[in-house]
Amino acid sequence: MSSIWNETNSNHWQGAGAAEFDLRSDTITKPTLSMLNAIAQSSLSDDVFREDSTTNSLQEYIAGRTGHESALLVMSGTMGNQVAIRSHLTEAPYSVLCDDRAHILRSEAGGVSAWTGATVYGIKPRNGMYITLEEIQEHAILGDNIHRCPTRLISLENTLHGLVMPLEETRRIVKWAHSHGMKVHLDGARLWDAVVSGAGTLSEYTSLFDSASLCFSKGLGAPIGSILVGPTRFIDKARWFRKSIGGGIRQAGIISAAARVAVEEVFGPEPNGGGKLRDVHVKAQIIADMWTSRGGKLLYPVHTNMVWVDIKAAGLQPTDLADIGKLKGLRLSETRIVVHYQISDETLRRLGEVFDLALNRKLSKL
Repeated sequence: MSSIWNETNSNHWQGAGAAEFDLRSDTITKPTLSMLNAIAQSSLSDDVFREDSTTNSLQEYIAGRTGHESALLVMSGTMGNQVAIRSHLTEAPYSVLCDDRAHILRSEAGGVSAWTGATVYGIKPRNGMYITLEEIQEHAILGDNIHRCPTRLISLENTLHGLVMPLEETRRIVKWAHSHGMKVHLDGARLWDAVVSGAGTLSEYTSLFDSASLCFSKGLGAPIGSILVGPTRFIDKARWFRKSIGGGIRQAGIISAAARVAVEEVFGPEPNGGGKLRDVHVKAQIIADMWTSRGGKLLYPVHTNMVWVDIKAAGLQPTDLADIGKLKGLRLSETRIVVHYQISDETLRRLGEVFDLALNRKLSKL
Protein backbone atom coordinates (compact mmCIF):
# COMPACT_ATOMS: atom_id res chain seq x y z
CA MET A 1 0.00 0.00 0.00
CA SER A 2 1.41 3.39 -0.93
CA SER A 3 2.01 5.99 1.76
CA ILE A 4 0.55 9.49 1.70
CA TRP A 5 4.11 10.69 2.13
CA ASN A 6 5.44 9.28 -1.13
CA GLU A 7 6.42 11.45 -4.08
CA THR A 8 3.33 10.58 -6.10
CA ASN A 9 0.89 11.82 -3.50
CA SER A 10 2.91 14.63 -1.92
CA ASN A 11 1.18 17.23 -4.10
CA HIS A 12 -2.01 16.61 -2.12
CA TRP A 13 -0.29 17.81 1.04
CA GLN A 14 2.37 20.29 -0.01
CA GLY A 15 2.09 23.89 -1.15
CA ALA A 16 -0.48 26.58 -0.57
CA GLY A 17 -2.89 25.43 -3.27
CA ALA A 18 -6.11 27.38 -3.12
CA ALA A 19 -4.87 29.24 -0.02
CA GLU A 20 -2.42 31.09 -2.26
CA PHE A 21 -5.28 33.07 -3.80
CA ASP A 22 -7.52 33.41 -0.74
CA LEU A 23 -7.31 36.76 1.07
CA ARG A 24 -10.42 36.46 3.24
CA SER A 25 -8.58 35.37 6.39
CA ASP A 26 -5.29 34.04 7.73
CA THR A 27 -7.10 30.92 8.94
CA ILE A 28 -7.32 29.32 5.50
CA THR A 29 -3.65 28.36 5.18
CA LYS A 30 -2.85 24.71 4.59
CA PRO A 31 -0.66 22.76 7.01
CA THR A 32 2.85 22.36 5.64
CA LEU A 33 4.61 19.07 5.00
CA SER A 34 6.76 19.62 8.10
CA MET A 35 3.58 19.99 10.16
CA LEU A 36 2.14 16.81 8.69
CA ASN A 37 5.39 14.94 9.31
CA ALA A 38 5.31 16.12 12.92
CA ILE A 39 1.73 14.83 13.22
CA ALA A 40 2.85 11.44 11.91
CA GLN A 41 5.60 11.27 14.56
CA SER A 42 3.58 12.64 17.49
CA SER A 43 2.78 10.71 20.65
CA LEU A 44 -0.69 9.19 20.83
CA SER A 45 -1.38 9.08 24.54
CA ASP A 46 -4.43 10.39 26.36
CA ASP A 47 -4.38 14.12 27.15
CA VAL A 48 -7.44 13.94 29.40
CA PHE A 49 -5.22 11.84 31.67
CA ARG A 50 -2.40 14.38 31.05
CA GLU A 51 -0.28 11.59 29.62
CA ASP A 52 0.41 12.83 26.09
CA SER A 53 4.07 13.83 25.95
CA THR A 54 3.76 15.94 22.76
CA THR A 55 0.96 18.01 24.30
CA ASN A 56 2.67 18.31 27.67
CA SER A 57 5.83 19.49 25.95
CA LEU A 58 3.95 22.10 23.90
CA GLN A 59 2.20 23.44 26.99
CA GLU A 60 5.47 23.73 28.91
CA TYR A 61 7.14 25.37 25.91
CA ILE A 62 4.45 28.04 25.44
CA ALA A 63 4.18 28.68 29.20
CA GLY A 64 7.92 29.32 29.25
CA ARG A 65 7.88 31.63 26.24
CA THR A 66 4.97 33.66 27.64
CA GLY A 67 6.28 34.02 31.19
CA HIS A 68 3.47 32.02 32.79
CA GLU A 69 3.41 29.00 35.07
CA SER A 70 1.14 26.78 33.00
CA ALA A 71 -0.68 26.39 29.70
CA LEU A 72 -3.65 24.46 28.36
CA LEU A 73 -4.29 23.35 24.78
CA VAL A 74 -7.77 24.29 23.53
CA MET A 75 -9.51 23.73 20.23
CA SER A 76 -9.98 27.35 19.17
CA GLY A 77 -9.47 30.96 20.13
CA THR A 78 -13.14 31.15 21.08
CA MET A 79 -12.78 28.19 23.42
CA GLY A 80 -9.68 29.73 24.98
CA ASN A 81 -11.40 33.05 25.61
CA GLN A 82 -14.61 31.50 26.91
CA VAL A 83 -12.87 29.06 29.23
CA ALA A 84 -10.65 31.87 30.55
CA ILE A 85 -13.52 34.27 31.21
CA ARG A 86 -15.59 31.55 32.89
CA SER A 87 -12.62 30.63 35.08
CA HIS A 88 -12.07 34.24 36.17
CA LEU A 89 -15.69 35.08 36.97
CA THR A 90 -16.55 33.34 40.20
CA GLU A 91 -19.32 35.23 41.97
CA ALA A 92 -22.14 37.23 40.38
CA PRO A 93 -22.95 40.03 39.85
CA TYR A 94 -20.15 40.83 37.45
CA SER A 95 -19.51 42.63 34.19
CA VAL A 96 -16.79 42.56 31.53
CA LEU A 97 -15.26 45.53 29.74
CA CYS A 98 -13.81 45.22 26.23
CA ASP A 99 -13.41 47.05 22.93
CA ASP A 100 -16.76 47.31 21.15
CA ARG A 101 -15.24 45.48 18.15
CA ALA A 102 -13.80 42.68 20.32
CA HIS A 103 -14.02 39.07 19.22
CA ILE A 104 -15.54 38.04 22.56
CA LEU A 105 -18.39 40.51 21.96
CA ARG A 106 -18.94 40.29 18.20
CA SER A 107 -17.78 36.88 17.05
CA GLU A 108 -18.22 34.28 19.79
CA ALA A 109 -21.96 33.60 19.48
CA GLY A 110 -22.82 35.45 22.68
CA GLY A 111 -20.75 32.99 24.66
CA VAL A 112 -19.80 35.29 27.53
CA SER A 113 -23.40 36.15 28.36
CA ALA A 114 -24.69 32.64 27.69
CA TRP A 115 -22.06 30.78 29.67
CA THR A 116 -21.34 33.18 32.53
CA GLY A 117 -24.42 35.41 32.75
CA ALA A 118 -22.10 38.41 32.75
CA THR A 119 -23.04 41.80 31.36
CA VAL A 120 -20.56 42.83 28.63
CA TYR A 121 -19.88 46.49 27.92
CA GLY A 122 -18.10 47.50 24.72
CA ILE A 123 -16.04 50.68 24.55
CA LYS A 124 -15.66 52.53 21.25
CA PRO A 125 -12.07 53.85 21.16
CA ARG A 126 -11.86 57.55 20.42
CA ASN A 127 -8.55 57.13 18.57
CA GLY A 128 -10.18 54.58 16.25
CA MET A 129 -7.53 51.97 16.98
CA TYR A 130 -7.38 50.81 20.61
CA ILE A 131 -9.00 51.61 23.93
CA THR A 132 -7.02 53.60 26.49
CA LEU A 133 -6.82 53.61 30.26
CA GLU A 134 -8.80 56.84 30.44
CA GLU A 135 -11.67 55.27 28.48
CA ILE A 136 -11.65 52.22 30.74
CA GLN A 137 -11.73 54.47 33.79
CA GLU A 138 -14.77 56.25 32.35
CA HIS A 139 -16.68 53.00 31.84
CA ALA A 140 -15.52 50.78 34.70
CA ILE A 141 -18.11 50.25 37.42
CA LEU A 142 -16.58 50.49 40.88
CA GLY A 143 -18.06 50.70 44.35
CA ASP A 144 -21.11 49.06 45.85
CA ASN A 145 -24.03 50.83 44.18
CA ILE A 146 -26.55 47.99 44.01
CA HIS A 147 -28.16 49.42 40.86
CA ARG A 148 -25.04 48.75 38.80
CA CYS A 149 -23.13 45.64 37.73
CA PRO A 150 -19.51 45.84 38.98
CA THR A 151 -16.60 45.39 36.58
CA ARG A 152 -14.69 42.24 37.50
CA LEU A 153 -12.81 41.57 34.28
CA ILE A 154 -11.25 43.57 31.46
CA SER A 155 -10.58 41.74 28.22
CA LEU A 156 -8.11 43.30 25.79
CA GLU A 157 -7.44 42.12 22.24
CA ASN A 158 -4.13 42.41 20.42
CA THR A 159 -4.10 42.66 17.50
CA LEU A 160 -7.66 43.85 16.82
CA HIS A 161 -8.55 44.49 13.17
CA GLY A 162 -4.82 44.07 12.60
CA LEU A 163 -4.12 47.10 14.81
CA VAL A 164 -1.54 46.93 17.59
CA MET A 165 -2.27 48.00 21.16
CA PRO A 166 1.00 49.58 22.36
CA LEU A 167 2.84 47.86 25.18
CA GLU A 168 2.96 50.95 27.37
CA GLU A 169 -0.81 51.49 27.14
CA THR A 170 -1.30 47.83 27.99
CA ARG A 171 0.88 48.21 31.07
CA ARG A 172 -1.11 51.24 32.23
CA ILE A 173 -4.43 49.43 31.89
CA VAL A 174 -3.33 46.25 33.63
CA LYS A 175 -1.66 48.13 36.51
CA TRP A 176 -4.79 50.19 37.11
CA ALA A 177 -7.10 47.17 36.85
CA HIS A 178 -5.07 45.16 39.33
CA SER A 179 -5.04 48.09 41.76
CA HIS A 180 -8.86 47.83 41.79
CA GLY A 181 -8.98 44.06 42.14
CA MET A 182 -9.94 43.35 38.52
CA LYS A 183 -8.58 40.51 36.42
CA VAL A 184 -7.34 41.19 32.90
CA HIS A 185 -7.48 38.66 30.06
CA LEU A 186 -5.74 38.97 26.72
CA ASP A 187 -7.32 37.70 23.54
CA GLY A 188 -3.97 37.32 21.83
CA ALA A 189 -5.12 35.25 18.87
CA ARG A 190 -2.91 37.38 16.63
CA LEU A 191 -0.47 38.64 19.24
CA TRP A 192 2.24 36.97 17.15
CA ASP A 193 1.74 39.73 14.57
CA ALA A 194 1.99 42.52 17.15
CA VAL A 195 5.27 41.08 18.39
CA VAL A 196 6.75 40.69 14.90
CA SER A 197 5.78 44.30 14.14
CA GLY A 198 8.22 45.37 16.85
CA ALA A 199 5.68 46.43 19.49
CA GLY A 200 7.29 44.31 22.22
CA THR A 201 8.36 40.76 22.95
CA LEU A 202 5.91 37.94 23.45
CA SER A 203 6.58 37.63 27.18
CA GLU A 204 6.56 41.42 27.71
CA TYR A 205 2.93 41.39 26.64
CA THR A 206 1.65 38.08 27.96
CA SER A 207 3.31 38.21 31.39
CA LEU A 208 1.28 41.34 32.23
CA PHE A 209 -2.03 39.48 32.08
CA ASP A 210 -3.81 37.13 34.44
CA SER A 211 -4.47 34.94 31.41
CA ALA A 212 -3.89 35.03 27.67
CA SER A 213 -5.03 32.96 24.72
CA LEU A 214 -2.90 32.51 21.60
CA CYS A 215 -4.03 30.96 18.34
CA PHE A 216 -2.06 28.47 16.25
CA SER A 217 -4.37 28.50 13.22
CA LYS A 218 -4.55 32.27 12.69
CA GLY A 219 -1.48 33.42 10.84
CA LEU A 220 0.74 30.53 11.90
CA GLY A 221 -0.89 27.96 9.64
CA ALA A 222 -1.54 25.06 12.01
CA PRO A 223 -4.73 23.18 11.08
CA ILE A 224 -6.33 23.54 14.51
CA GLY A 225 -5.79 24.75 18.02
CA SER A 226 -5.10 27.58 20.45
CA ILE A 227 -3.52 27.72 23.88
CA LEU A 228 -4.43 29.37 27.17
CA VAL A 229 -1.72 30.49 29.60
CA GLY A 230 -1.88 31.59 33.21
CA PRO A 231 -1.06 30.56 36.79
CA THR A 232 -1.17 26.83 37.54
CA ARG A 233 -4.20 27.11 39.81
CA PHE A 234 -6.09 29.04 37.12
CA ILE A 235 -5.14 26.54 34.40
CA ASP A 236 -6.28 23.63 36.59
CA LYS A 237 -9.67 25.29 36.89
CA ALA A 238 -9.74 26.10 33.17
CA ARG A 239 -9.05 22.43 32.40
CA TRP A 240 -12.25 21.57 34.27
CA PHE A 241 -14.29 24.06 32.26
CA ARG A 242 -12.65 22.92 29.02
CA LYS A 243 -13.84 19.40 29.77
CA SER A 244 -17.38 20.63 30.49
CA ILE A 245 -17.81 21.99 26.95
CA GLY A 246 -16.34 18.96 25.20
CA GLY A 247 -12.80 20.26 24.88
CA GLY A 248 -11.13 17.34 26.62
CA ILE A 249 -9.61 15.38 23.76
CA ARG A 250 -7.75 12.13 23.81
CA GLN A 251 -4.83 11.77 21.36
CA ALA A 252 -4.09 15.51 21.39
CA GLY A 253 -0.55 14.98 20.11
CA ILE A 254 -1.72 15.19 16.51
CA ILE A 255 -2.86 18.78 17.22
CA SER A 256 0.06 19.78 19.44
CA ALA A 257 2.71 18.53 17.03
CA ALA A 258 1.57 20.76 14.18
CA ALA A 259 1.11 23.70 16.56
CA ARG A 260 4.72 23.42 17.78
CA VAL A 261 6.03 23.49 14.21
CA ALA A 262 3.81 26.46 13.40
CA VAL A 263 5.21 28.49 16.30
CA GLU A 264 8.83 27.61 15.62
CA GLU A 265 8.78 27.98 11.83
CA VAL A 266 6.23 30.73 11.17
CA PHE A 267 6.52 32.90 14.29
CA GLY A 268 10.15 32.08 15.00
CA PRO A 269 12.30 31.25 18.01
CA GLU A 270 13.48 34.78 18.87
CA PRO A 271 11.76 36.89 21.57
CA ASN A 272 10.58 39.26 18.82
CA GLY A 273 9.50 36.43 16.56
CA GLY A 274 10.21 36.87 12.90
CA GLY A 275 10.02 33.71 10.87
CA LYS A 276 7.68 33.99 7.93
CA LEU A 277 5.44 36.67 9.45
CA ARG A 278 7.78 39.56 8.67
CA ASP A 279 7.30 39.04 4.95
CA VAL A 280 3.54 38.94 5.54
CA HIS A 281 3.60 42.44 6.98
CA VAL A 282 5.68 43.71 4.06
CA LYS A 283 3.12 42.33 1.61
CA ALA A 284 0.26 43.92 3.55
CA GLN A 285 1.91 47.31 3.19
CA ILE A 286 2.46 46.68 -0.52
CA ILE A 287 -1.26 45.96 -0.91
CA ALA A 288 -2.16 49.13 1.00
CA ASP A 289 0.13 51.15 -1.26
CA MET A 290 -1.40 49.49 -4.34
CA TRP A 291 -4.85 50.61 -3.21
CA THR A 292 -3.96 54.16 -2.17
CA SER A 293 -1.73 54.81 -5.20
CA ARG A 294 -4.81 54.19 -7.36
CA GLY A 295 -6.80 56.76 -5.39
CA GLY A 296 -8.37 54.46 -2.80
CA LYS A 297 -8.71 55.26 0.89
CA LEU A 298 -8.11 53.05 3.93
CA LEU A 299 -10.39 52.60 6.92
CA TYR A 300 -7.46 51.93 9.28
CA PRO A 301 -3.69 52.30 9.11
CA VAL A 302 -1.81 49.09 8.33
CA HIS A 303 0.05 47.84 11.41
CA THR A 304 0.37 44.13 10.64
CA ASN A 305 -1.30 41.75 8.18
CA MET A 306 -4.69 43.38 7.54
CA VAL A 307 -5.65 45.99 4.97
CA TRP A 308 -9.06 47.61 5.42
CA VAL A 309 -10.19 49.33 2.21
CA ASP A 310 -12.87 52.01 2.18
CA ILE A 311 -15.29 50.75 -0.46
CA LYS A 312 -17.87 53.42 0.32
CA ALA A 313 -15.41 56.22 -0.50
CA ALA A 314 -14.55 54.36 -3.71
CA GLY A 315 -18.21 54.23 -4.74
CA LEU A 316 -18.33 50.43 -4.57
CA GLN A 317 -21.09 48.11 -3.43
CA PRO A 318 -20.37 45.58 -0.64
CA THR A 319 -19.92 42.61 -2.99
CA ASP A 320 -18.01 44.38 -5.78
CA LEU A 321 -14.47 43.44 -4.68
CA ALA A 322 -15.44 39.82 -4.13
CA ASP A 323 -17.19 39.66 -7.50
CA ILE A 324 -14.24 41.17 -9.38
CA GLY A 325 -11.86 38.95 -7.45
CA LYS A 326 -13.64 35.84 -8.69
CA LEU A 327 -12.89 36.90 -12.27
CA LYS A 328 -9.19 36.98 -11.39
CA GLY A 329 -9.21 33.74 -9.41
CA LEU A 330 -9.05 35.45 -6.01
CA ARG A 331 -11.28 35.05 -2.97
CA LEU A 332 -11.97 38.38 -1.26
CA SER A 333 -14.35 39.69 1.38
CA GLU A 334 -16.06 43.07 1.40
CA THR A 335 -13.54 45.44 2.95
CA ARG A 336 -10.92 43.38 4.80
CA ILE A 337 -7.91 41.98 2.97
CA VAL A 338 -5.95 39.57 5.14
CA VAL A 339 -2.41 38.60 4.18
CA HIS A 340 -0.90 35.26 5.18
CA TYR A 341 2.43 33.63 4.47
CA GLN A 342 1.12 31.36 1.72
CA ILE A 343 0.06 34.10 -0.71
CA SER A 344 2.42 34.70 -3.64
CA ASP A 345 3.65 37.50 -5.87
CA GLU A 346 1.17 36.25 -8.46
CA THR A 347 -1.59 36.92 -5.93
CA LEU A 348 -0.41 40.51 -5.61
CA ARG A 349 -0.32 40.92 -9.38
CA ARG A 350 -3.90 39.70 -9.74
CA LEU A 351 -5.01 41.88 -6.84
CA GLY A 352 -3.58 44.90 -8.66
CA GLU A 353 -5.81 44.06 -11.61
CA VAL A 354 -8.80 43.83 -9.27
CA PHE A 355 -8.00 47.26 -7.87
CA ASP A 356 -7.66 48.69 -11.37
CA LEU A 357 -11.10 47.46 -12.30
CA ALA A 358 -12.70 48.54 -9.02
CA LEU A 359 -11.20 52.00 -8.76
CA ASN A 360 -11.41 52.87 -12.44
CA ARG A 361 -15.15 52.24 -12.32
CA LYS A 362 -15.04 49.57 -15.01
CA LEU A 363 -17.70 47.43 -13.36
CA SER A 364 -20.16 48.12 -16.18
CA LYS A 365 -17.80 46.47 -18.64
CA LEU A 366 -17.53 43.18 -16.75
